[in-house]
Amino acid sequence: MAGAASGEREGDNVKSLFPEIKTRSVSTTPEIEKALASGSPIGIGVSGGKDSCAVAFRTNAYLNEIGHRGPRLLIHSDLGSVEWRESLPVCRQLADVTGLELVTVKRAAGGLMERWHTRWQNNVHRYANMECVKLILPWSTPSMRFCTSELKTAIICRELTQRFSGQTILSVTGIRREESSQRAKSPIYKTQARLTRASRDPAAHGTRGFDWHPILDWSKQDVFDYLAECDFPLHEAYTTYGSSRVSCCFCILGAKADLKAATRCDDNENIYREMVELEISSTFSFQDSQWLGDIAPDILGSNQRERLEDAKRRACLREGAEARIPKHLLYTKGWPTCIPTLAEAEMLCEVRAAVAGSVGLTISYDTPDALIARYEELMAQNNLRKVA
Repeated sequence: MAGAASGEREGDNVKSLFPEIKTRSVSTTPEIEKALASGSPIGIGVSGGKDSCAVAFRTNAYLNEIGHRGPRLLIHSDLGSVEWRESLPVCRQLADVTGLELVTVKRAAGGLMERWHTRWQNNVHRYANMECVKLILPWSTPSMRFCTSELKTAIICRELTQRFSGQTILSVTGIRREESSQRAKSPIYKTQARLTRASRDPAAHGTRGFDWHPILDWSKQDVFDYLAECDFPLHEAYTTYGSSRVSCCFCILGAKADLKAATRCDDNENIYREMVELEISSTFSFQDSQWLGDIAPDILGSNQRERLEDAKRRACLREGAEARIPKHLLYTKGWPTCIPTLAEAEMLCEVRAAVAGSVGLTISYDTPDALIARYEELMAQNNLRKVA
């Protein structure tokens, strides 16, 4: 692990290599400064993208400047087959140049593609058993980014709390306010609940941590200029394939141009076909307004293209059927709030039959009496849960 000794060894070297290091400021707060002064351990999240590379260089240099004596490392959460082929190699190169240890972590149950498959299987089961009223898509979405919370934040925080038990941990990420309206509201630091660990082990007592965003006010041009000053090569997604971002090769937040750029890399073709296959089997497009299969249909075989068109037709049938459901019959926080009338139950059975037919599902509770009984059962379970 790269600790105080590593930081001291690399300090003069970093400053001589990057003489313009102080031209771009690091955002801090009194709370962050206090933690740094006490030698808090630092985990810098890296993906291989421009922002994470810039924040790694700049944060490490800043820590050297202020004489930070605590341990520090780079940490990469491997998302599996959805990642660009060069992402991990870029992170390794970053570690070589900065002299920091690179820790690579991964979700035990598999990468993001496996998470999407599992989510779809679970949602099919939930729909069949009337645990949801509408069929739920397999994909993460801009408002439901479990791809970040589960496969990055949770995995990284678990590793950091295990390594630095009983300490105040700073988890660094390279987000910038310029990126989006949501990130424009981001604070320089905030408490990270996942870095707080409750344990009977006395050594783990007091484990807590914060998210720290040192380059929050940098512009995109600042990032590119700074990496040029550092003489650090950009990820091939930018330079060879023309993408404006590096995350998953096909990201739920990606613009059409970025998705198209990812298809130019031969290594991404297999995951592209696999993701399109999930669009076909689920009848849910990868993005709300765009089918991934339409980005590069030439990569698909003729059979897969034909089935994609049929999936779009079936999606229209599913959406049309579910549009009949009145709002009061939908669940709130996973639970029903009223019992449908007989007429409403008959309508819901018709909807469920249409959805099951369009997607190819086998469902339970397909008669009005069974459906009403299921609502009653779930409402009773929810009442017991509230009392408990």
